Amino acid sequence: MNRSTPTTIPRSPHFPPGGTRREFLLRAGGGMGAVALAAMLEEDGFVARCAAGESAAPRDPLAPKEPHFAPRAKRVMYLFMHGGPSHVDLFDPKPDLVKYAGQPVPESFGMFMTRRNVAQNPLLAPVKPYHRHGESGLEISEFLPHIARHADELCVLRSCHGDSVNHPQSVYQMNTGSILMGKPSLGSWVAWGLGTENRSMPAFVVLPDPGGGLKGGPPAWGSGFLPASFQGTTMRPGKNPILHLKPQPGITNERQQAALDLVRRLNAKHLREQDFDGELAARVNAYELAFRMQAAAPEVVDLAGETRETLALYGIGETETDEFGTRCLLARRMIERGVRFVQLYSGDTAGWDAHNNVLQNHGTYCRRTDRPVAGLLSDLKRRGLLTDTLVIWGGEFGRMPMSEQGTGRDHNPWGYTVWLAGGGVKGGTTYGSTDAIGLRAEEQKVHVHDLHATILHLLGLNHELLTYFHNGRDERLTDVAGRAVQEILA
Repeated sequence: MNRSTPTTIPRSPHFPPGGTRREFLLRAGGGMGAVALAAMLEEDGFVARCAAGESAAPRDPLAPKEPHFAPRAKRVMYLFMHGGPSHVDLFDPKPDLVKYAGQPVPESFGMFMTRRNVAQNPLLAPVKPYHRHGESGLEISEFLPHIARHADELCVLRSCHGDSVNHPQSVYQMNTGSILMGKPSLGSWVAWGLGTENRSMPAFVVLPDPGGGLKGGPPAWGSGFLPASFQGTTMRPGKNPILHLKPQPGITNERQQAALDLVRRLNAKHLREQDFDGELAARVNAYELAFRMQAAAPEVVDLAGETRETLALYGIGETETDEFGTRCLLARRMIERGVRFVQLYSGDTAGWDAHNNVLQNHGTYCRRTDRPVAGLLSDLKRRGLLTDTLVIWGGEFGRMPMSEQGTGRDHNPWGYTVWLAGGGVKGGTTYGSTDAIGLRAEEQKVHVHDLHATILHLLGLNHELLTYFHNGRDERLTDVAGRAVQEILA
């Protein structure tokens, strides 16, 4: 056979004329892609909607979704103490730290220390004493007298640890599971996995500290490679909780609705022609959510209907507690109205970063937050919400047991404390421990991935199954690690 003659598939009277082998392989490959596409459309519900005669347009990305298994918690409230609260001064008492205060760090603990800073940075005792509280006898510092009254609701994880000594990377890791910027946040993963219970409110809301200056910035609550619909929506107290939410003066609701209806029809036509553009769909959903929020959001931030007793419970109206207390109360109102994940930040650029005076720094931030957090726990409990609301308290890391500049402490990501309350955890308990001076997690260690896996588990989500295909890989919050800490479940 002449080499220049193209080889064809033999013709048959029972089959259409064949082409080249190259054409055959091309068609076969397209067929395999169609099989994969059919499976994806089935998973998305496209086939079922078409069979039922419904629109084939993409469904609302924030529509409620079923968890993997029965959840213990339905929603999350994350109280993030930005800057790194000192575990050894708040929730992790260390008798040896008191006994050897003022002395150099023992050699057995000196892996992070040089000879010079061993001499300059001796051990620093807790700056306030601890006391036992509640029936559980949980030890809590005098810094937090109001939270201490809820000792029997707290599950204190004393063996948390992360991977970076710097603020931005640790803020990212506690929020996204990675020290690298650009990954989806915990709140975004929860919204992706469960959706929202209220179509007029976002699934994930963030209440930043009004002082601003979060180290790491808004990527801490970003959606990363997840669709933009799942990023955190920042909200402020007052008449304008979200900037640019209200229409321009002179634009009536009817006129705005007509404009939105026209835009919706044009967008739907464009989506069909473009074989569905995910970014455009996310923007369409964002505009429609913003329209619905014009009525819902102002009502959420209006505290006029709250009783004086409730306002006093959160410390609203008092100088030191008014601001954080107001945000705690707003958070409670949001979760009542179906917001799935609410995150509050305490601390501006420096926040709890007590490098030179723990007593002054933590005294200030504990006075601002102690009463509001305790009021939040009391309010949730009496309204029957604490049972299925998971409350999380913690920062990006803890602080060193040795001194810095005499009365301060440096960053410590190798051992620190996070506590949980409600949402299916055992109250009045501690889990894990740091070493004798509080330097490193030692027993029953809880890495950030383990903490995230546990939070997702309480929400009925298997962290290994909650994935998103990105750049040829099934990505997940916990990367390739993490285990749900079953021992703390009620």
